[in-house]
Amino acid sequence: MSQAKRRKFLAVSSLGALALAASLGTAAAQPLTVVELFTSQGCSSCPPANANLIKIKDQPGVLALSFNVTYWDYLGWKDIFGRQEFTQRQVSYEPPLGRDGPFTPQVVVNGHADAVGAAPGEIERLIAASGRIKGPSLSLGGGKASIGAGSVPGGKADIWLVRYARGVVEVPVARGENTGRTLPHGNVVHALTKLGSWTGEATTLDVPAAADGLSTAVLVQSPGGGPILAAAAD
Repeated sequence: MSQAKRRKFLAVSSLGALALAASLGTAAAQPLTVVELFTSQGCSSCPPANANLIKIKDQPGVLALSFNVTYWDYLGWKDIFGRQEFTQRQVSYEPPLGRDGPFTPQVVVNGHADAVGAAPGEIERLIAASGRIKGPSLSLGGGKASIGAGSVPGGKADIWLVRYARGVVEVPVARGENTGRTLPHGNVVHALTKLGSWTGEATTLDVPAAADGLSTAVLVQSPGGGPILAAAAD
């Protein structure tokens, strides 16, 4: 095959692959940086970190998620987005990160680097230092999550399904440390469930349709608060 014919063949093949992906409704896989903010409406130190997450939530290549925790509810305001499973997720991060226990606000990037996240530019600096995830391919589409083959530290990784509300919501706080304030939240997580496990072989899992207009993300992550190996969002 001549070089010119080879270039034409490759171009046509690439277009065919793109057309097939489009027909299947599959989102093109791309490496993402996952930014998780652990926050609480009962924490007077959290609003600056909430604002910083909002600033970066639409940055290309970034999946920003706000997890509201429950351990400040005793101060007089029950966080309306708080879930015990979100608190547990944060708790699991602390030993690998070298922390004595959970605190708010806390930003965790790609499951392996953290900062308070309240200072101007702090989240951006953490993203720049962490880079994007380098793991198996992962794509969402047609009610499926498709994970490519790859190496798995420890032999097994967890597959997490995240449902979140894309955008910003304002929450008026009537009691507690933030009494009288209206707090903005970006990309608030509403549900976190384990879909299954990944052992390094290419696999496809069913992803139930999201309800109430929520968006979907899937994370492949080393167990016990380990690094995130792959991430995709619709």
